[in-house]
Amino acid sequence: MTGRRGTVLVARLDNAGDVLLQGPLVRAVAAAADRVVFLAGPAGAEAAALLPGVDEVWTWACPWILGDPPPVDAADLTALTDRVRALTPDEAVVSTSFHQSPLPLALLLRAAGVPRISATSVDYPGSLLDVRHRTDDDRPEPERALSLARAAGFDLPDGDDGRLAVRRPLPPVDARDLHTRGFGVPGGHRCADLAEALAPGYVVLHPGASVPARAWPAQRCAEAVEALADAGHRVLVTGGPGERALTAAVAGARGVDLGGATTLAETAALLDGAAAVVVGNTGPAHLAAAVGTPVVSLFSPVVPAARWAPYGVPTVLLGDQDAPCRLTRARECPVPGHPCLTSVTADDVVAAVEKLVTT
Repeated sequence: MTGRRGTVLVARLDNAGDVLLQGPLVRAVAAAADRVVFLAGPAGAEAAALLPGVDEVWTWACPWILGDPPPVDAADLTALTDRVRALTPDEAVVSTSFHQSPLPLALLLRAAGVPRISATSVDYPGSLLDVRHRTDDDRPEPERALSLARAAGFDLPDGDDGRLAVRRPLPPVDARDLHTRGFGVPGGHRCADLAEALAPGYVVLHPGASVPARAWPAQRCAEAVEALADAGHRVLVTGGPGERALTAAVAGARGVDLGGATTLAETAALLDGAAAVVVGNTGPAHLAAAVGTPVVSLFSPVVPAARWAPYGVPTVLLGDQDAPCRLTRARECPVPGHPCLTSVTADDVVAAVEKLVTT
């Protein structure tokens, strides 16, 4: 298809990292659309707002996608249908992971009057899809998503390399404000010069993960902070508001604890200033890739690294990719002792960081 495409609704309804991986797809759509509205889940909306090309973000808790799904509510489905009908989009692109079905949402969008709907589907879609795309599921997720955009008739503009990206400029992270609010001050007495700690070139360690099976044990994270500090690195420890006990324990007396201190956009700014980021297979790994920062990826093989490893940046992959949990998609580790990641030591992380910062 050629010419401008009016208003396009792009949907991706799971987590922040999944949304960030849609960046190339969104930019391809935005290159031909007058307006891009992104329908995201509650955990992905903040990430959607960071994507270049998105004009408006809608948030909806989807009962057939989310890991902790709400009950199916007929009134809620009607409200979303009415909202889409009022938007009158010219078409929709529904992006899903390989194990998710786009068809329930396609049915809702069709009922709302959307005239053209594209999605990747292994299931027979009947009249629900105008473009039924099929692709190799083992390609990296950003490339898989971009292949859907191309099947729908969208492509990246000239000069776009297809990597992940965020809107810039990113908001500054104000050291004085963080210090005043008590962030980054282990024991309430250290890091009076937090601004010096935040000077570019630090290492970020993010110990949390949205899925427990993908998390490096907290004790190992704390050992890595000590080992990185011994090797001469400044270490910032990041996490969400619900992870403050974890980040405080991991940061100890030698790391800078920023758990719960920053918005997603401010976290992106922190990652942008890092020499390297140490993180599991979770959203901040993809956020680091989106700002172009090298990643030490503590990757549990419950899902394949070929699809979900940090995309488009120098990466050192750690973790036993042939462990018994391989490809189980487990949320809780099914193997006693979590051997795929407990096999990784603090010294392994230091060596990986050194490799990334010296190349």
